[in-house]
Amino acid sequence: MAPQWLSCSTAVFLLLVHITAVITQSCGGNPGIPGIPGTHGPNGMDGPKGAMGDPGEAGQPIRGKKGSPGLSGPPGRPGLKGDAGLTGPPGNPGPSGEKGRPFNPSNPSNQQSSIFSYKRVISQAPELDTPMIFNRDILSESDEQPQGLLLPNGTFTCTISGVYFFSYHVSAKSRVGLKLVKNSESHMTLYGTSEGFLVTSGSAVMALEVGDTVSLQATRYNNIVTSQTSTSHTFTSFLIFPSA
Repeated sequence: MAPQWLSCSTAVFLLLVHITAVITQSCGGNPGIPGIPGTHGPNGMDGPKGAMGDPGEAGQPIRGKKGSPGLSGPPGRPGLKGDAGLTGPPGNPGPSGEKGRPFNPSNPSNQQSSIFSYKRVISQAPELDTPMIFNRDILSESDEQPQGLLLPNGTFTCTISGVYFFSYHVSAKSRVGLKLVKNSESHMTLYGTSEGFLVTSGSAVMALEVGDTVSLQATRYNNIVTSQTSTSHTFTSFLIFPSA
C-alpha cells in the first residue's frame, strides 16, 4: 500500500507544480525552468570572403655557426693547355766577348791547308759498301803547290778541324748509286739512271774534327765503268776554313 500511496502523492505534487507554473506565467510570475536543449541543426552555408589581412612581419633568417673545414678532395685532372703568353721584354745585353787576335798572314797557324784530288784507274768494279779506292793523285801531276794529301784505301782522315768541301764525278752504264760516308754513317746518297752511259756527280760541305774519316762508297747499283783509260772517276776535297 505504501508504494502506491507514494506514487499518487508524487503525481499530485508534480501536477500542482505544473499548475502553479502555468498560473505564474499567465499572471506575470517568474520564468520557469529551461527546457531540455534540442538536437543540433544542419551546418549553415559558407559566408562571404573576408577582407585581406594586414601583412605579417618579415621573418629574420637564423644563421648558424660556421662549421669545421671538410677534408681535402682528390686532385683534379690537368686542364687544357693555355694559349701562348705574350713575348717578354728583351733581356739585358750579355758581357762583351774576348777581343780577337789580329790576323797575321805570316803566322803558320793562319796558313793551314788540307786538300786532295784523286782519280780511279782500276779495271775491277768497286766492292759494295766499301771505300772506293782512288789510286792516282791528280795534284802530283802538276808542279804547283800544294801537293795533295794521301788517301790510303780511298779514305780521307781529317788532321785539321774545320769545314771541308767534298765533290766526286763517276761514270757508269745504265745506273749507279753512290754514298758519301762520314765515319760509319751515310752523309749523302745519290742515284743516277740512263739508257746509255752517264756521269753522276755530287758535292757536300762537312764540319770535321781531327780523326773523322770520309769515303765514297758504291751501293747495290754499281755499274761503274772499269776501263783503265778512264779519267772520269774523281774524288776531291779541300779545307774551306779551320775551326778555332
